[in-house]
Amino acid sequence: MARQQQDVDELFEIKNFFYIGNYQQCIKEAQELRKTSTPEVAVEKLIFMYRSFIAQNKFLVVLDEIKPSSNPKLQSIKLLAEYMSNKSKRDTIVTQLDEKLSANANIEDEMLILVAATIYQRENNLEAAYRLLHTIDNLEASAMIIDILLKINRLDLANSKLTEMKEKDDDATLTQLAQSWVHCAAGKDDLRNAYYIYQDLIDKYGSTPLLLNGQAVTYIAQGKFEEAEAALMEALDKDPNYPDTLVNMVVLSQHMSKSDGAKRYLAQLKDSHAEHPFLKDLEGKEREFERICMQYAPIKA
Repeated sequence: MARQQQDVDELFEIKNFFYIGNYQQCIKEAQELRKTSTPEVAVEKLIFMYRSFIAQNKFLVVLDEIKPSSNPKLQSIKLLAEYMSNKSKRDTIVTQLDEKLSANANIEDEMLILVAATIYQRENNLEAAYRLLHTIDNLEASAMIIDILLKINRLDLANSKLTEMKEKDDDATLTQLAQSWVHCAAGKDDLRNAYYIYQDLIDKYGSTPLLLNGQAVTYIAQGKFEEAEAALMEALDKDPNYPDTLVNMVVLSQHMSKSDGAKRYLAQLKDSHAEHPFLKDLEGKEREFERICMQYAPIKA
């Protein structure tokens, strides 16, 4: 019995709400948990709470509450908030990270590595993020590695990493989410498996924009556009500015020949998430299209 009590993760609910994208509930649970077994667990609780504030774009809360005297792990979270909130400081922050990480080959602060990898990914430096994540051994780092591998179309390596995650903890929410990503990337019959994973998580923990978008992606890939629209509309009700929902609504509207809807959701995305990678990619393609058009434009006499 004593061993079972030791194995119980007192932050399970807090972590789980964060991983499935229910950030407000994560904050609520963290604030209500007054006592923890150790100071280390108390810091970890704050980490997930402040990460949830960042996910909600409430950067000032993090910047105000984490003081210079706060735990070093919390300083990593504050660094992420500074990066996200102040575009003019980003180059400086990346340079500082480069110097700090290169000067210390044995970094014990896993949170610093996760934050640095997150920043490198946002800087589109996937190689640096990938190398860094391999220096620690936890499920969140493994999930981030799988995300990177899928972005560079290495489904084979993603499958191998997923096998490692399943061997560590097959039932963990992060493992289930990573498995759904791999199934979506594989396509065809695996899309149904991805859908069932999302549905199982919704049945257990309730629907969130993150889980509903996952389901919508499986529907879109199967050509089930009406079902995808229903899932995305529910996601919009929960958070009208959730970026993945807006991106998927743009894509879905095009599939359903709803050009006005596509324009509207694209405008909303530009208004609320001007630096989203989808927009940067779209702008690049538009510039390339204009360049090609100029090459083949008729020559004026």
